Amino acid sequence: MKNQHFIQRDLASVWHPCTQMKDHENQLPLIPIKRGEGIWLEDFEGRRYIDGISSWWVNLFGHANPRINAAIIAQLQQLEHVILAGFSHEPVIELSEKLIAITPKDLTRCFYADNGSSAIEVALKMSFHYWQNQGQLKKTRFITLQHSYHGETLGALAVGDVALYKKTYKPLLMESFIVPSPAGCDAESGESYADYAQRQFEIMARLLAEKAEEISAVIVEPLIQCAGGMRIYDPIYLCLLRQACDHYGVHLIADEIAVGFGRTGTLFACEQAEISPDFLCLSKGLTGGYLPLSVILTRENIYQAFYQNDERLGFLHSHSYTGNPLACQAALATLAIFEQDQVIENNKNLAKTLQEALTPLRDHPHVGDVRQLGMIAAVELVADKARRVPYPAQERRGLQFYRAALDQGALLRPLGNVIYFMPPYVITAAQLQDLVTIAHRAIDIATHV
Repeated sequence: MKNQHFIQRDLASVWHPCTQMKDHENQLPLIPIKRGEGIWLEDFEGRRYIDGISSWWVNLFGHANPRINAAIIAQLQQLEHVILAGFSHEPVIELSEKLIAITPKDLTRCFYADNGSSAIEVALKMSFHYWQNQGQLKKTRFITLQHSYHGETLGALAVGDVALYKKTYKPLLMESFIVPSPAGCDAESGESYADYAQRQFEIMARLLAEKAEEISAVIVEPLIQCAGGMRIYDPIYLCLLRQACDHYGVHLIADEIAVGFGRTGTLFACEQAEISPDFLCLSKGLTGGYLPLSVILTRENIYQAFYQNDERLGFLHSHSYTGNPLACQAALATLAIFEQDQVIENNKNLAKTLQEALTPLRDHPHVGDVRQLGMIAAVELVADKARRVPYPAQERRGLQFYRAALDQGALLRPLGNVIYFMPPYVITAAQLQDLVTIAHRAIDIATHV
């Protein structure tokens, strides 16, 4: 059957995520995918596309990875699912032990959920509930960064700051404190990322000093604000934030849902600041892009605050598929690949290739910035390069780029005017160069060069 057969059936029944469905009438192509292998996605007419964004940042080791496939199939023959309240199973125990061993120090307990947004909800609730159990009843507020993104559920939206997703639902949301982003792309001319981050931290420090008795936690995406435009900042901000949170008695929540598992050049972004958060939220790449799973790691003192005779003092949050055995086995297989294949070291070479391939784009007349950290890179399109004036949103230059890239065989879904690269780690240097070449041509088309 041809693509059109599935497109017609889809548009008659499916409501797609993060999509203005009317765009599918004539502006936004719908691509039905039949199969995937490695970095490639293939439609029903045999056309292939490089998955340049790891299917929304989740796929680490390619589609149809034989090792992850085998792990899931073997688990499927033994146990597909069991309630995790009052019961347990070997995959969730083994995964918890491994995560505790590889994450930043002092994180000793794992609580599981189904997706990134749910992980954020758990961390927010757990932090708030901890302070309630400690008798500090005023600590009910959260601090977040400008341009941050932490998910689409109501609690996660409340601690985010991307208006496109948040504005409509604002009447439903709790109010958070929002402080300026430390992202270096906003620095003054000649100002280093580190200097800018330290300057911006002064505002965070003042807020903590004034409002610490009200603050339950500060939540950040370590080093890269992804959905906010792939905005990169210096690790010094995390160092200062950890010190301030300790000083004022405030939790630090690290949302590594997008940046964890090697994306920034280290296994976890927090490593580059040599800090341990009070809560570490992981998802996306946790299962190699196979199955929904998230985990919240926290400290022993936080766990012990809920370890009481009174049931009401326990953390009674739950999800039906918490700690699903199939997902846990996919995660274990993913971690095994990290252990066996020197992934972090190999990624350093790929990141260098990506950096070199992107260099010519710095001279493009409509590229205002090229930024990169590890295996994440972004190219910002502008109408006026000299003054760095962005294209008006209504011109939808990002959508024009997206369509042009698809026409040339690449999935590169931009964030507004920001084109980004977040490919699977199994991409070769030659394929990475091809991906950037496609992007360059698509930028020319979108900006009418």
